[in-house]
Amino acid sequence: MATVAGTPGLTEPTRDVLSGTPRAHAVDRWIFVFMAAWFIVIVLMGFIPDSLMKVGMVKAGARPPFPLVLHMHAVLMGAFLLLLLAQSWLMATGQSAQHMRMGLASLVVAPLLVIVGFVLVPTMYHQVWAGAQNAPPAMREQLQGVVRVVDNIMLLQIRIGILFPLFLGIALMARGRNAGTHKRMMFLATAMALPAGIDRIPWLPHTMPASPLSVDLYTLAAISPMLIWDVVRNRSVHRAYWICLAAYLPFALLVHGLWDTPWWHQTARQIMGVG
Repeated sequence: MATVAGTPGLTEPTRDVLSGTPRAHAVDRWIFVFMAAWFIVIVLMGFIPDSLMKVGMVKAGARPPFPLVLHMHAVLMGAFLLLLLAQSWLMATGQSAQHMRMGLASLVVAPLLVIVGFVLVPTMYHQVWAGAQNAPPAMREQLQGVVRVVDNIMLLQIRIGILFPLFLGIALMARGRNAGTHKRMMFLATAMALPAGIDRIPWLPHTMPASPLSVDLYTLAAISPMLIWDVVRNRSVHRAYWICLAAYLPFALLVHGLWDTPWWHQTARQIMGVG
């Protein structure tokens, strides 16, 4: 999203199948601002009730305090989402120079977010594992079930840890050459991390923890506004979505294939050093 190329109504002419209507140009200009705000709403709907519940458990002594790395991850993810919103707003209002300057902050926040994420996964896993091992006998079986759920969730975390930086890298490579691919890949990269918030929305029906199907369906639903608008506007699917599908589909098949299998439970614990 570093240039205004590919943004109708700013600098670059584009094929306009809607006859250049003012309403169509307005949606072109603001759809990505809406998407950034929509992603923030999704995260808040999941994490606010979940965090309040867990804070209450910490105060009641029902779970250990949050580790520092969890707070770092929350701050960095919040900063990344706010940067995405600000960057989209700047492009929608024609402030491309400021957009490029602010983009430098994303180059710092995104790598830190990936690094902290890879530290967070084993930290939280070992916290759950230790709780299960040290629990009273009456609760131990129940907490062992929680460990099995965390084993499976690690599959989703690995997928996020690979696809999020991969899509960001593609977005950055397209930054000066193809603004349309750049901005879409930025949003598709962000969408890869949304399941962490979606899975915590208490009123949504889920297939979790039995199956990760709902994770895939809700992720698709999260990106559907910009996907549908692209298809309506241009009568075609933008190449960014094909790139996303080509990378996402093999990981989705792998996650579904390994989900809750004995081999994966054993492998996950070996990866975490507790096998």
